[in-house]
Amino acid sequence: MKFVDEVRIKVKAGDGGNGAVAFRREKYVDKGGPSGGDGGNGGSIIFKATEQLTTLLDFRYQQQYRARNGQHGMGSDMNGAGSADMILETPVGTVVRDTNTGDELVDLSVAGQTFVVARGGRGGLGNINFATSTRQTPRFAQDGTLGEEKELTLELKLLADVGIVGFPNAGKSTLISRVSRAKPKVADYPFTTLVPNLGVVPYKDKKSFVMADIPGLIEGASEGAGLGHQFLRHVERCRVLVHLVDLSSVIEERDPVKDFDAINVELKKYSATLAGKPMIVVANKLDLPHAREALPKFLAAMEKRRISVLQLSGATGEGLDPLLDACARVLFSQASLKPRAKQADALRDVVTAETAFRAPKAEKAPAKKKVAPVKKAAAPKKKAVAKKPAKAKARARA
Repeated sequence: MKFVDEVRIKVKAGDGGNGAVAFRREKYVDKGGPSGGDGGNGGSIIFKATEQLTTLLDFRYQQQYRARNGQHGMGSDMNGAGSADMILETPVGTVVRDTNTGDELVDLSVAGQTFVVARGGRGGLGNINFATSTRQTPRFAQDGTLGEEKELTLELKLLADVGIVGFPNAGKSTLISRVSRAKPKVADYPFTTLVPNLGVVPYKDKKSFVMADIPGLIEGASEGAGLGHQFLRHVERCRVLVHLVDLSSVIEERDPVKDFDAINVELKKYSATLAGKPMIVVANKLDLPHAREALPKFLAAMEKRRISVLQLSGATGEGLDPLLDACARVLFSQASLKPRAKQADALRDVVTAETAFRAPKAEKAPAKKKVAPVKKAAAPKKKAVAKKPAKAKARARA
């Protein structure tokens, strides 16, 4: 099945039926009277999220949807029938946007969630509703209102807990095939995965999480280069990113550190929210001799940035358990619910694209001891001379 994650469609809700103008003409009904019924309501268009779909392929082939109009009112006080709503099923994780304004209308991220995207028109009132004591034969009725009409853009963002990012041929497909039952294409020659792959990863204590293999990114992906920019939206929902760095790229005269920086730059350019997600840095393909030789230099560069690196060989399975443990610490620990500053223990192997370029921590100079100022000795106080009373002074003069 072809994977389609973005389509444009047009929807038109049903119009309301018009009210009827009619009068009673039975033999034994004195002077008859108005008998026009109301029009029925038009059908609305509703989106419903379902887990049975994994792609927007159905909307690619049919791009216009129109609900039925309401029935017009009739004589003999008969109202027109309302039309049923049109329900369009979408995969879980579909974001509906207004194409003209770009506003996000709804994010269908829960199975069974519904949203009325276009409301049907209301049926008009028949002339029976306008009869009064002074206007007993109204010869007019109300028309139904028009249903809403919109142009929509549907975007599918996969629901995954862990997203694997990296350059093409970094070993992402091999990794997801080792830890889950997903069967992406894996071969011994270089090629680029064209569609994301999802896999359920079993973990300890009957826990599990969903991992997504995102097609390879290249420098300039956020600006439209390569294929990866089309799938960056699928990483936005992930709670933690696994950044695979291909150390065997040195044989192609590429620097793994520069590859690591280039991916982080693209994530930050695409979305600040995406760049702030927890990231686990993994050095891959250590089963190859030239990758082993490049490991010390890469570890030294990451150590200067105070970034922990996990070592992995997707081909042999070496290092899989520490990687799954690091992912589980982010997903299942209570510390992941606290502010990032308080996650040092639970996320000790985690960095973010925002903090990946930190400079080495400068050593603090020893603090100088503060010398207390010498207090000057207080001058001796002069003794106060007792004053004689006024009467004693007068006697002495006499």
